[in-house]
Amino acid sequence: MTDIVENQPPRHGYRGEPAAPTPSLTRPHGLTLAVSREVGSRGGSIARRVAERLGWQLFDQEALDFLTRDSVAREELHAELPAGAKEWAEFQLARLISKNVIAQGADAIDTVGLMLALAARGETIIVGRGAGFVLPAKTTLHVRVVAPIQQRTAYMADLLRLSPTDAAAEVAGREQRRREYLSHFVTPTTEATAFDMVLNSARLGVEACATLIEHAVCDRHAGETARESPDAA
Repeated sequence: MTDIVENQPPRHGYRGEPAAPTPSLTRPHGLTLAVSREVGSRGGSIARRVAERLGWQLFDQEALDFLTRDSVAREELHAELPAGAKEWAEFQLARLISKNVIAQGADAIDTVGLMLALAARGETIIVGRGAGFVLPAKTTLHVRVVAPIQQRTAYMADLLRLSPTDAAAEVAGREQRRREYLSHFVTPTTEATAFDMVLNSARLGVEACATLIEHAVCDRHAGETARESPDAA
């Protein structure tokens, strides 16, 4: 008579619950839209319009600064991350630091870590803060919104109720502050080839820019889905 060995799974039939698969750290849980914009080009308005159309969550400078300052909000954000997403964000941050892509200052590292956590969730729009330069290109659509200086100055004058001279100074000051912030990164540039799309909002308008970005997001998503399909060649 064959001895029965205890604590061994049966050779046939039910073999117990399978072990949970290890979360994949190779990709975030969806695409991220990173919007870079010249001051006064209405890039923020365009990003909000895209967010409304896609139903995605948008994080602008104000929202990112709030999350950076508020530890409770950050903890809640990380607690809501899907399985494997937090590990993916931590891995990407360590990779960027090891390659000296971001400065060693705590503020820069905290901001980049926050943006990676948001990107790990997928279906997120991040406006400014150099997001497109630090998020992985394979899962990020990086868009630059531009406009001639005359139109940008006029827009800021109307928005802030400034004289043309004061509006021009405001645009120049904000651009300088953005350049200083981006100096924390090694690779930022305004060269067109650094972006997936460059849109002139003065010629196209907010709605047309939003439509083009929406189409690009949908096409990119369809391409990623096709590549991940088991039936793909």
